[in-house]
Amino acid sequence: MHATFFLAAWGLVALALFKAISWVVENRRHAAKARELQCQDAPDYPDQGILGLNVVKQMKEADRNKLFPDLLIEREVVMSKLTGRECSTFKNNLLGQTIYFTSDPKNIQAMLATQFADFDLGPVRRGNMGQTLGDGIFVQDGKPWEHSRAMLRPNFARDQVSDLDLEERHVQNLLAVLKPGADGWTDETNIQTLFFRLTIDSATEFLFGESVNSQINEVAGAPETGKRDEVLFSRHFDSAQRHMSQRFRLGDMWWTYNPKEYKNDNKIVKEFVDHYVDLALKKGLTQEKKAEEGHTKEKYVFLEALAEQTRDPVELNAQMLNILLAGRDTTASLLSWLFHQLLRNPEIFTKLRQAVVDTFGTYDDPQEITFATLKGCQYLQYCLNETLRLWTVVPGNARRTNKPTTLPRGGGPDGNSPIYLKAQTDVNYSIHVMHRRRDLWGEDAEEFRPERFQGRRPGWEYL
Repeated sequence: MHATFFLAAWGLVALALFKAISWVVENRRHAAKARELQCQDAPDYPDQGILGLNVVKQMKEADRNKLFPDLLIEREVVMSKLTGRECSTFKNNLLGQTIYFTSDPKNIQAMLATQFADFDLGPVRRGNMGQTLGDGIFVQDGKPWEHSRAMLRPNFARDQVSDLDLEERHVQNLLAVLKPGADGWTDETNIQTLFFRLTIDSATEFLFGESVNSQINEVAGAPETGKRDEVLFSRHFDSAQRHMSQRFRLGDMWWTYNPKEYKNDNKIVKEFVDHYVDLALKKGLTQEKKAEEGHTKEKYVFLEALAEQTRDPVELNAQMLNILLAGRDTTASLLSWLFHQLLRNPEIFTKLRQAVVDTFGTYDDPQEITFATLKGCQYLQYCLNETLRLWTVVPGNARRTNKPTTLPRGGGPDGNSPIYLKAQTDVNYSIHVMHRRRDLWGEDAEEFRPERFQGRRPGWEYL
């Protein structure tokens, strides 16, 4: 018995010793490679606390107060003061894991383009978001991502996504809610709510073939035209996204936060989309029969087109949820922030109104609105670009290295040296911070000034 205990203890000691030696050897190998590539490390964020718990606390508090983008700017200001230079790349410990943060356009370009193959979305995103979105394009890497991209890309051809008649119907439904009173003015209205209904209505019609008609259902006395409970879906879809956000703050420990409410959110969201997937698969069989009989093809529906490429209901559900996530909140956010700024900048509103009248005519003498004329209305494009600069719809994102690689900039005392990254290293990047950097956009970077895009051809500093 004593001999068995001794052997077991010696085995554990030997294993620990082997791991320690392996760790030292591996670190020396990485250090040698870093020197060979003339890399230096990024500075550390101060006052992180044990295992970075101070940082986690900061993030959770900012998230709760809806100030997370402001916290990202504040952290970069802290680092710039600490280093005595513009510090757009640094690192900190998060629950024992080293994570790099950057708003440097050169580093972002490396992750998304020039060194794309070295970076994945990673298991944190796949495990976390996959619980809500399934195995769709926004959680995939490698060959699965290439498969999804090849399958989805043809469905975003210009003639497919520029159905202005579809948009016009839903714009008119929005205007129907804004009924003027006896004095000719509408009541005070939360227009952001109307924009979210507008986008869910148009998105569901484009994607599923039938709109949930949330806008019409809010008009007093309107017939019940929605086929599914949009209010229920929207509430649970929003709740699921909030839970995903909380889980992201935990890094590799995301799985420790999985409340019953989140599971219920996912169940309701998937059931909502399953209804339309089932309809599309059944309709696909009918359309095949009609095509054989020589009938004309019906209007374009994204889900039905996708169902021609795969009849796997699980894959269809996942891809539709991924695309719905991309198209619903993003457009509503853009419209809300644009109107928010137009209300606070009457001179810009007046200039934009004149540009719209010049291009599209008046209510009494309208000109045709096409995809080309929309793109050709320059000041409208400037206003949209400036809104997306200040309030980008995806303020931050992340990648994880799948092999030892580098970031081109951010290391060393002056921040100009490349940074060596081991495999499985997380890099968070903030487009929100990059879009507000004064060294990239001028001293008025925080101001809403659409004219800054006149004659400007942005590079990677604008995404």
